[in-house]
Amino acid sequence: MKEIMIAYWSGTGNTAAMASAIAAGMGEGTELYSVDQFTGDIAEYDKIAFGCPAMGDEVLEEGEFDPFFSSIEGKLGGKKVALFGSYGWGDGQWMRDWVQRTNDANANIYTDEGLMINETPDED
Repeated sequence: MKEIMIAYWSGTGNTAAMASAIAAGMGEGTELYSVDQFTGDIAEYDKIAFGCPAMGDEVLEEGEFDPFFSSIEGKLGGKKVALFGSYGWGDGQWMRDWVQRTNDANANIYTDEGLMINETPDED
């Protein structure tokens, strides 16, 4: 079984920057994919981080990310999962909904809040 995978979608580059920083922090052996590049099997990974910004009315991106997440949601039971993303408006409802959805899939989620960055991530 493979150790760690990060899958993300980014429209402006903010969530991609977060994904790259997380991958660098996780170290060697971490696999990083935008969701349109991932062709593997989620079941092969022990730990997974998913990144998606808030879109529209505080929802996950609906063209690529949400269909991707929906397709693998049933395989998350028992896996260690982290969620992250950027936003430019609202109060983080998209992340709270996503955390609940991930909990409902019986994943072992790292935090009940996810990691949210307002606008562009900085060095901190």
